[in-house]
Amino acid sequence: MAGGWSNDGAVQEQIDSSIEDAIQRARSQLPSGESLTHCEACDALIPEARRKAVQGVRLCVVCQDADDQQQQASGGYNRRGSKDSQLR
Repeated sequence: MAGGWSNDGAVQEQIDSSIEDAIQRARSQLPSGESLTHCEACDALIPEARRKAVQGVRLCVVCQDADDQQQQASGGYNRRGSKDSQLR
């Protein structure tokens, strides 16, 4: 279904591109390398179970939770520029 000046499949291309961007953003934030024994933010001991479960972990659970909430609040962007995205 074409809409105005757009070609067939343009909407699906936008959806696919948004999904690819979200996947790339999530993958870029995954830790890698050797896990730290102490949190780089607050210097608290990172439990061995967490170091084994998450390879390359750099933050304790408390600091990681705070970091996740901060990133979630900033969010991404809406390619279509909907009214909802403009209200943020």
